[in-house]
Amino acid sequence: MSEHPRGAGPATRSAPGATTDAGRTGRTRPRGGSRGVEHRFDSAFSTGTQGLTNARTRIVGDRTGVGADVLVLVVRATRGARRSVRRAFTSASSVVTPFGWTALAAAPVALLLGYLLGWTEFVVVGYAMVVLLVVAGLALIGRNAVRITLEIPHERVAVGVPASGGVRVRNAGGRRILGVAVEVPVGPGLAEIDLPSLRAGDEVSESFDLPTTRRGVVAVGPVSTVRGDPVGLARREIEWTGVTEVFVHPRTIGIPSTSTGLIRDLEGNPTRDLSPSDISFHALREYQPGDERRNIHWRSTAKTGTYMVRQFEESRRSHLVIALSLAGGDFANDDEFELAVSVAGSLGARAIRDAREVSVVVGETTPEFAKRKNLEIRTLSTLTRNRLLDELAVVTTAESALAITDVARVAGDRIGGISVAFLVVGSTTTVTEMRAAATKFPMGVEAVAIVCDPETVPGMRRIADLTVLTIGYLEDLQKSLARTAGA
Repeated sequence: MSEHPRGAGPATRSAPGATTDAGRTGRTRPRGGSRGVEHRFDSAFSTGTQGLTNARTRIVGDRTGVGADVLVLVVRATRGARRSVRRAFTSASSVVTPFGWTALAAAPVALLLGYLLGWTEFVVVGYAMVVLLVVAGLALIGRNAVRITLEIPHERVAVGVPASGGVRVRNAGGRRILGVAVEVPVGPGLAEIDLPSLRAGDEVSESFDLPTTRRGVVAVGPVSTVRGDPVGLARREIEWTGVTEVFVHPRTIGIPSTSTGLIRDLEGNPTRDLSPSDISFHALREYQPGDERRNIHWRSTAKTGTYMVRQFEESRRSHLVIALSLAGGDFANDDEFELAVSVAGSLGARAIRDAREVSVVVGETTPEFAKRKNLEIRTLSTLTRNRLLDELAVVTTAESALAITDVARVAGDRIGGISVAFLVVGSTTTVTEMRAAATKFPMGVEAVAIVCDPETVPGMRRIADLTVLTIGYLEDLQKSLARTAGA
């Protein structure tokens, strides 16, 4: 007989592997298990679907049983069928032409009316359409064992220069193939090429012209073969190549290095900033603590009896800025703007070839419902000549683009060390606007306005600190710049 302390009941025997929670007599938990954690979906709710939001609960809620399972199965089957029909319709839409859809709709209607009304003509028409649809379907079966290559000899051409592309087709199969119809999208147009029958291993090439009459980017490709029926009820296209972009650059003219006008010399133009050491001598002054002894002018020191040192004007390497206006109000017509783009390209290309520091900028447009101007400029790439002309190939005018005065103001604030600024505008830009634009650059910047006006006589005039060049043709640019350089 075991003894227990007075007032205490018999000891509770715990099952092996279990411990007793203090304060909760008789409740045990597995050793090493979770400390009294109760799963909400098991104990807090009457079913395991409460609080769950998925497709099943949206359909049948908390209901279970065979009926709910059947309903869910029907919904799932309906959705799967809907997706299959959608995919089939998308696939059919890619091969069935509008005329084919008309025939698909007209065939059963003609047969139904023919049999209901007893009209033999409708029955004949209905069966004829069915036969044509079957033939069209059979024409789409199969695939030619060909290899097609798109060949573009020159991906960059100047506007107006003839250019062409080509398609090379090779029969990679083991037997003769019939003629192949090839289509090549070329910009907004389409080049259609009918190739002859090819024996196994044979190849053939066909060329097509590229539109280069206007500046821009021409997307060529993808090249695709076309299979279809003679009536045109269905057609299947198979793409063989990607898209190649051909840049049609603006026309440029070669400008001699000495004709880049107002650039003084290779060492750069002197500024108003004084420097204790440079190459452009300015004056002599008395020695001050901290001056370098190598700058002491000993002859003047001997004459005056006081140490005299040389002082220099700080030189800088020429930094050209070419500001091209994109504002529609700065040009009378498209010919003026195209001439302006060619001028900007010619100046920039010459500066890049001479390894000069150059920035070509254009104004950004203002959104249609903006409350104020978008005072931003875009700097075109001048890493290479081709990169610059690539970007000039796609610039266009816009009514909401910044006028030349605002372009000059933003460029003067954001680009440092400018020595020469070219302002390229059209005939509608007034002298007042050009002078206002010139004043937006820092002091000491030589401003040159180039007015593109095919209807006027070329000339040059000086208005205060602004030089105005008027050109009618691109060839006038070289003569005008050479005249300015000698002025």
